[in-house]
Amino acid sequence: MGDLVAGLLTGLSLIVAIGAQNAFVLRQGLRRSHLGLVVAVCALSDVVLIVAGVAGIGVVVDRAPWAVEAIRWLGVAFLVVYGVGSLLRARRPQSLAAGDAVVERRAGVLARAVALTWLNPHVYLDTVLLLGSIAGTHGEPGRWWFALGACVASVLWFAGLGYGARLAAPRLADPRAWQVLDVVIGLVMFGIALRLALGA
Repeated sequence: MGDLVAGLLTGLSLIVAIGAQNAFVLRQGLRRSHLGLVVAVCALSDVVLIVAGVAGIGVVVDRAPWAVEAIRWLGVAFLVVYGVGSLLRARRPQSLAAGDAVVERRAGVLARAVALTWLNPHVYLDTVLLLGSIAGTHGEPGRWWFALGACVASVLWFAGLGYGARLAAPRLADPRAWQVLDVVIGLVMFGIALRLALGA
C-alpha cells in the first residue's frame, strides 16, 4: 500500500504542473467537445509510458539522446503552431456558452491530443525516465505497485480536469472569457516552446 500511495503522489506531483497537454484537456472540457476521447488518449498514453518506464524502456531512451533531441524540436514546432492558432482564435471571440455543442472534427481533436502527448519530450523525461527510476528503488514487486499508483494518478487527473472544467462553465459564458482563455493558452504554448528550445 505504501508503494501504491508513493506512486500516486509522485505521479500527481509530475502531472499537475500547467502544460500544453493540461491546457488542451481543460479547453476541451470547457467546450465539451470529444472530451471522452481526449481524456482517454491522454490517460492511456500516460499509462503506456509509465509501464514502459517501469519495465526499463527509460534506459533505452537514456542511451539514445538523439531521439529525445528529435522529439524536442518536433515538440517546439508543434507548440508554436498550436500557440499561434490559440492567439488567432482570440482575435475572434466566440459567442457560444461553455458547454454548448461545438462542431469539431473528431480526427482533428484526436491528432492534437496525440501530438500534445507524444511530441512532448518532458513526457519521456518525467514519465518514462524519472518515474521509471523512482519505481526501481521500490524493488520487486513494489515497483509495479508504484506504477499502479502513478497510473491511477494520471487517470484521476485527466478525468477530473476534463469533466471538472464544467464547474467553470458559468464564468465562461461571456465571449471575452473565452478570448482571455485562448490568449493564456497561446502564451503558455509559446513559453513551453521557448523552454524546450533552450533545453530548460
